[in-house]
Amino acid sequence: MKRFVAIWFPFLKTDWFSIRQPSLRDLPFVLVTPDHGRMLITAANEKAIAQSIHAGMVAADAKAMYPSLTVIDDPPGLAQKLLKRIAEWCIRFSPCVAIDGEDGLILDVTGCSHLWGGDEQYVKDITARLSNYGYTVRVAITDTIGAAWAVARFEKGKLIVENGQQSTALLSLPAAALRLDEETTDRLNKLGLRQVKDFIAMPKAALRRRFLNHKDTKTQSHTKSGSPSAVVRGPWSILTRINQALGLEEEFIQPVHPPAPYEERLPCMEPIVTATGIEIALQRLLETLCKRLQQEGKGIRTAVLKCYRVDGKIEQVEIGTIRASHHVEHLFRLFELKISSIEPALGIELFILEATKVEEHVSVQSTIWMSSGGLQDERISELLDRLSNKIGAAAIHRYLPNEHYWPERSVKAANSLDEEATTTWKVDRPRPLQLLARPEIIEVMAPIPDYPPMNFRYKGKLHVIKKADGPERIEQEWWIEQGQHRDYYYVEDEEGCRYWLFRLGHYDESYQWFVHGLFV
Repeated sequence: MKRFVAIWFPFLKTDWFSIRQPSLRDLPFVLVTPDHGRMLITAANEKAIAQSIHAGMVAADAKAMYPSLTVIDDPPGLAQKLLKRIAEWCIRFSPCVAIDGEDGLILDVTGCSHLWGGDEQYVKDITARLSNYGYTVRVAITDTIGAAWAVARFEKGKLIVENGQQSTALLSLPAAALRLDEETTDRLNKLGLRQVKDFIAMPKAALRRRFLNHKDTKTQSHTKSGSPSAVVRGPWSILTRINQALGLEEEFIQPVHPPAPYEERLPCMEPIVTATGIEIALQRLLETLCKRLQQEGKGIRTAVLKCYRVDGKIEQVEIGTIRASHHVEHLFRLFELKISSIEPALGIELFILEATKVEEHVSVQSTIWMSSGGLQDERISELLDRLSNKIGAAAIHRYLPNEHYWPERSVKAANSLDEEATTTWKVDRPRPLQLLARPEIIEVMAPIPDYPPMNFRYKGKLHVIKKADGPERIEQEWWIEQGQHRDYYYVEDEEGCRYWLFRLGHYDESYQWFVHGLFV
């Protein structure tokens, strides 16, 4: 049985201003925005409403009624920004949290409330936590989104509706509780159908005939956030809303952060403040997630551990692997390198382990007569994982031969440890272990025409050549670009250091010498 929580913020924006400026809590104040040359009230706090001032009024009229009224500009998009931040914070209560209009949130809490000891304690905890931050909230829990929305906004008594009782909970509520458009609500009221119980049992054909509007089409409008809006136009809108509220028609929400396909959560009964506690939580999460991945023949390439603190902040660390892995001990060691960077502060109340990238994991069969499996040996990939997570993945490279003669193009970076070469390494001629990204100009003294250099100056230092071999001519790849050929020499200086030098073009007035690699 599905369960949903609706959180309503009747004074969302004014509460936010009161949190930032506590002095406003004791004053009637409103938020305004320009509208056709006048300032229109977009939100009023509770004390202003008590003075019969409400949203939609002209600010000048409100000031005439209450001269000491405080007027504040309403920042554009404030409601959506606040709701998004609060929705992200609410992920500690449910992985599926969506923004609902301009003043509410919807949480899919199926299977969540038992972790708090039941619906009552669950709702109580959400309400208390948000109230402590300074927000006025009403939190309701029922089997459907529509019923939760209605109960949170219009029910004066119990906000927790038992399974299957949403129909009873709706009967005494006004027609507007079904999220009908204003025109339909007005027509219901004029007909004396002011409460849901007055028309919910009416024949569907009668409702369809009486509230059909031929100018509208059957469409579902949505807010920019993607969550269902409070307005649904069309001939079927009233029937749709009734069916959604009763659970006869399914309704969907779009979470602010859709849960990852591979994610595990671990709520804590008491806040965790020690590194040992974090390690125990991480171990449990890894065991659960890796068991599932192993069953599906998959492994982790990147994973994130998110730690939700009591103060509302989120600490997180991320790891990556060279090859897909579901080896718990190995993955734990990678995270262990970064646990010290997690600041628990007053404590961590929720851990989420998310495998952000997974790949197929093919287990390599071990053979008893071979001591090493080459690049397929998992010990190599695990060693590289530890190094890359400690010193950075950018510090480790693997190269493969490329089908080009020009030295800069003759090698390419491998995308992974499993990528195979499309050609073989050329071993008929020596090549430097370190090839410079770009050849660097050097000053050379050399006999003519094709003798090796006698000495050269590189980075301000003079190198006297003791041994040399060459030239090896490498022509430009004319099908890619035009240019002069290169004559390469292998040289060794008086200190025993070996270099790969070349002369660009023929020996004439325009030639230049370059160093291109080092035989380390």
